[in-house]
Amino acid sequence: MPTPADQIAPPAAPRRLRVLLIAGSNRRQYNCPGVDSKARTLMNRLADRLPATWDIDTEDLGNVYGWARIQPCNACVSTSMALCVWPCNCYEKNSRLEPDLMWNLDLYSRLDQADAWCIIGPVNWYGPSSVLKLLFDRLVCMNGGNPREDLIDHKDPEKAMALEHTPEWEKLSVNHLEGRTAAFFCYGDGGGDELDATGRPKILRHKSYFDPEKEPFEDMRDTYAPLVWQCRYGGVEVPDELWQYGETGYGKKYSDDQAEDMVRDDPFMAQFDQWAVAIREAVEAKGPVPPGRYRAYGHEAPGHLWADVKLGWRTARMLLGVPPEGSSPEAQQELGLNQDTPLRPDLPKT
Repeated sequence: MPTPADQIAPPAAPRRLRVLLIAGSNRRQYNCPGVDSKARTLMNRLADRLPATWDIDTEDLGNVYGWARIQPCNACVSTSMALCVWPCNCYEKNSRLEPDLMWNLDLYSRLDQADAWCIIGPVNWYGPSSVLKLLFDRLVCMNGGNPREDLIDHKDPEKAMALEHTPEWEKLSVNHLEGRTAAFFCYGDGGGDELDATGRPKILRHKSYFDPEKEPFEDMRDTYAPLVWQCRYGGVEVPDELWQYGETGYGKKYSDDQAEDMVRDDPFMAQFDQWAVAIREAVEAKGPVPPGRYRAYGHEAPGHLWADVKLGWRTARMLLGVPPEGSSPEAQQELGLNQDTPLRPDLPKT
């Protein structure tokens, strides 16, 4: 029987596209470098070149004196995938003991809300900046993380290990940000004016220690391959044309290669502007991305006072050399692997 016309739900209004732009340099003028980064200039330039009909969200992750930092990942996945909670519950917002920029800036929610991410950052020692590495380390929870911390009493490793072997876990462990698009633009100066005619550092005394023919990347965009492939691993699309490397300031002193110098490098800026065009075309072609089942946006972390008390008791017992029965710490203690029972140094070592 057909549904009456007055009961048919009207189609949802089209949603504006939302893009998160991240400047991933450590430099900020409000800290000891005293000068803002190229990444910040490029982020602002990109924001000006994307359609006015989009919602553009920007964030500069550079260090500022007195601000929180992105706390390191505790590698919960290596204990159990089910111990890695989505969104990360190793830290919490506005913590006095462990202030965390990921939570204080609501980055999990903003990454969840966005249809696309645009990451801009320097190449530091053949790899991404430390702040971008921290950001993506903390995004391991998007790749199959546990959306039900109540099932593991907040952070109980034995309960997480048990959950990981249940049929229920197969339904819980999904890629929470799958379907989005990510774009990466990394840049460098090719060693500034530090290199001699052979491609070796000028101040190097032991020339044989450095063979320029064996430097690790033929294509310098591969310095950001770990971040790109983490995205692809979790179902976040990174089209090849949105993953680029640009070089500016080669052969110049670092002091002569600031943002104001970069914007006068016409080939470099033309490449960047073309990257912006490619982002617009790719994101518009895909359209809005449906949200996942378990959202970081709107997430309210449950209270865990009693769970913390129980975990504190577990820790206290392990310090005394009494780990939970059948646990991994018990097995390691019996094998004398870690020798980490500081309150019981008399325990026998095998």
